[in-house]
Amino acid sequence: MMRLSRYGGNPNIGVYSAANEDLAIISPDASDDYVRSVETALRVTTIKTTVAGSFVVGSLVAMNSNCAVVSGLAEESETEIISSKIPILLLHSRYNAAGNNILANDFGAILNPNISDDDAASIEEALGVKCVRSMIAGMDTVGSACKATNKGVICHPSTTAEEMKLIEKVMKVDAKKTTLNHGSGLLGPCLLANSKGAVVGDITTPIEMGKLEDALNLF
Repeated sequence: MMRLSRYGGNPNIGVYSAANEDLAIISPDASDDYVRSVETALRVTTIKTTVAGSFVVGSLVAMNSNCAVVSGLAEESETEIISSKIPILLLHSRYNAAGNNILANDFGAILNPNISDDDAASIEEALGVKCVRSMIAGMDTVGSACKATNKGVICHPSTTAEEMKLIEKVMKVDAKKTTLNHGSGLLGPCLLANSKGAVVGDITTPIEMGKLEDALNLF
């Protein structure tokens, strides 16, 4: 299922929310309509919290079914809320914006190439999947360039053929290139998605929606 939505007037809903197969973490000022859209399309339970006192939850959290990697700047009260639903790893790093710097599903993960060996090992253990480090489409913020589920990966239009092959090898699903939100190549901020559905910014065009549906096998 796909739903069009926006968050407080902003179509970049992925900045303010993070999701895996069973759970969505949403900023606390989200409207009831937005929360219902997420719960209906993704068939998840939801929790509301800030991270590091910020509403940009999607930028600061990366999840698969095994773990939520959370900015090490998160406050204790916030980590208690999240850890009540899923194990967490606090990322104490210069690259602590986990949602921007980690692309993950239940089969693999690609990390910002600047993440240290120690942090990469910790992330790999926490997520329970093989992690590799790579640029995508000339960007180190790989979680912003792409969005992965257990059924597919959508990639920035400038992703190279070599990078596409790496993504498919690591994530173990097919990868396809598209834009969302009427031409944006930064896909991570444009949507929430899992293998059951997607919620995408409401300025996404019908052609983009068709490509998204095909790439993530949302039939």
